[in-house]
Amino acid sequence: METLYLVIPCYNEEAVLRETAKQLMAKLEKMIKENLIAANSKIAFVNDGSSDKTWNIIKELYENNSMICGINLSRNKGHQNALLAGLMSVKEYADMVISLDADLQDDIEVINKFVEEYYKGNDVVYGVRNDRETDKFFKRFTAESFYKLMNFLGVEIIFNHADYRLMSKRALNGLEEFKEVNLFLRGIVPLIGYDSTVVTYERKERFAGESKYPLKKMLSFAFEGITSFSVKPIRLITSLGFFIFSASILMTIYFIVIYCLGMTVPGWTTITCSIWFIGGLQLLGIGVVGEYIGKIYLETKKRPQYIVKEILN
Repeated sequence: METLYLVIPCYNEEAVLRETAKQLMAKLEKMIKENLIAANSKIAFVNDGSSDKTWNIIKELYENNSMICGINLSRNKGHQNALLAGLMSVKEYADMVISLDADLQDDIEVINKFVEEYYKGNDVVYGVRNDRETDKFFKRFTAESFYKLMNFLGVEIIFNHADYRLMSKRALNGLEEFKEVNLFLRGIVPLIGYDSTVVTYERKERFAGESKYPLKKMLSFAFEGITSFSVKPIRLITSLGFFIFSASILMTIYFIVIYCLGMTVPGWTTITCSIWFIGGLQLLGIGVVGEYIGKIYLETKKRPQYIVKEILN
């Protein structure tokens, strides 16, 4: 049997952590009895610089159960970096790793299917929501629009997949080769290229605590994904600039003609609108290009994506 590790990033999750650990331990113990996974399989909680009692609870769980281990980051680095820290920390001990959130909205009953697909030869198994009926209209609309926009921009991304996935040791070694600081794992993992498949599941309501992804963070995450994996925004601005430049040539010819015919009429409205439109377009273009330059700046500094302060294993 192969060794399975569950990696769970945690940020201020004291309200859910004990119940999460209880359910996940029961799940792994059942899978061990069914000979699906090895007896040394574990659950790794990654504390992403929490300001509450999350790390104290992780230490308590570790002291009371050999199935629990913990990774404590030196400071808050964000969900994606915390997840990467967990994956890279356990990959030497595990044959396969499943990442999921601490709130258990992702259905843990499909973990069996993940493992079964792994045994069939798949290095990556994506957990995909079968619908978004539990989401409010705004959340459902914005989430689905994000995935469609990413596909339009040429980013290879699994529709309705978050970070609930299984990765083999080989896939994790491939992930380690990606060194970018601007991390967007949903776009990076499909680039690894090994055999993969999809397992659908029904997402549940959060049973306690608050969501760590308000609208502001969701928009920031979406913008991070777009600018990290696609240059289409710059190309769209270039195309728009070429179109406006072409239109300005035609308008110049038109104004010269009506001037020669003596049909010119002073028009402040036209001039004002033109100035504001061109000025706004220039600022937008500079802003988008600046965003990419900023990412280049961060990448060239090669700062560490995370620093592990303490490991309980």
